[in-house]
Amino acid sequence: MTGALAPTKPLSVADRCDRCGAQAYVRAVLVGGGDLLFCAHHGRRYAEALRAGGADIQDETDRLTATPSITADDER
Repeated sequence: MTGALAPTKPLSVADRCDRCGAQAYVRAVLVGGGDLLFCAHHGRRYAEALRAGGADIQDETDRLTATPSITADDER
């Protein structure tokens, strides 16, 4: 982020990729004020071109490899 834009809210399960409809993990905030949502695959595919055009990228793809914590209740 450049600091010029307000932080965006985290992506949710309801956010879908504008290219294929899969769950979105990447948000590209465009210079003109709009945004695009992408799945991890399309986010990687278009990130370089979007950054070159001045977009700020919110990348949450690390959530794909995060392991949920196990509680004592889950082990029963």
